[in-house]
Parts: sequence; C-alpha cells; structure tokens
Amino acid sequence: MELLLGGKNMTEQILKETKERMTKAEQSLQRELGSIRAGRANPSLLDRIQVEYYGIPTPLNQLAQIGVPEPRVLMITPFDKSSIKDVERALLQSDIGISPSNDGNVIRLVIPQLTTERRKELAKQVGKEAENAKISVRNIRRDAIDDLKKAEKNNEITEDDLRYFEGEVQKLTDNSVKELDKIAAEKEKELIEG
Repeated sequence: MELLLGGKNMTEQILKETKERMTKAEQSLQRELGSIRAGRANPSLLDRIQVEYYGIPTPLNQLAQIGVPEPRVLMITPFDKSSIKDVERALLQSDIGISPSNDGNVIRLVIPQLTTERRKELAKQVGKEAENAKISVRNIRRDAIDDLKKAEKNNEITEDDLRYFEGEVQKLTDNSVKELDKIAAEKEKELIEG
C-alpha cells in the first residue's frame, strides 16, 4: 500500500480515533444498562449516586464499600460511620426506587422481585438503549468516512486507499455493533433470569 507519509499517519489517526470513539459508545451502553435494576443485586446500580459529603457531591462508591451478601441484597458500609445519614439521604433522593434499611453501621438495599410485565418493559428499554448506541456508532463511522473522503479529495490518499480504509472503518463498525449486541443480550438474560 503506497501512501504519502502524511496520508498514512492521517489515516492511522482517523482509524485510531474511530476505534476509541466506538469503544466509548460501548462503555456508555454498559454504564446505562448497569443502572437498570434487574431484580438482582448489582453494585453498578449505585454508580450514579452522589452523596453530599462535607458539602461536596461525592460518588457513593468512594465513600463506602458496596457488597452483595445475598443475590438480592446490596450492603453499603460507609468508611466514615458519621456519613451514614448522608448516604441514606442520597439513596432516598435517588431514582433507584428502593428504600434503604439502616442499622447504624451498614445500609441494606433489598432488591424486589420483578414482575413479568416489568421485565418486558425493562427488556424494551435495553433494546432502545442498544439501538441508540448503534446509532452513535454509525454516526462515528460516517464521520470517519467523511474524513477519509476529504483526504482523498485533497490528494492525501488515492482512490484505492480510500476504498481500503472505508473497509477498515466498516470492520471496526461491525465489531463494535457485535459488542453492543453482546452487552445488550447479557443484560436481557439477566432481566429474564432475574
């Protein structure tokens, strides 16, 4: 493959940035789906919880150890026992919809069983989130191909190079979409098995 030195570096940079952006889309989907309650205790359910600690919003997972002593119980053990009321308040104000139980040392969250209807709703939500992630990946692909076409138009790469690199971008896209499908399928399985 004969490429101008500038063209080669530029196309490698385009492919590298494309892969990084697609990986971020996959990670974003993973985070979004982690916050969907599946009738089973999962510490990632609390990833978005911010606790007002000495006047500063602080992520819960930096203030406490989060464990799963039983399949449907999350146990939160604050490192600083004086913050237990702040942690409890943050949980009550959050959108997780589970009332905390505080014994003075630890907070327990008992995850309720999901109804069949609720499982179906959540599975639809998983599908919608996965589709949004796929749209993001396709937009990233479009941006990369646009950049490659500009490079070809400016004579930085040849028409043959353009076709080759469009194929490489498509391979990245296909791999990313497979990964998104895998992430969504794992979450749907978790919802069904509950």
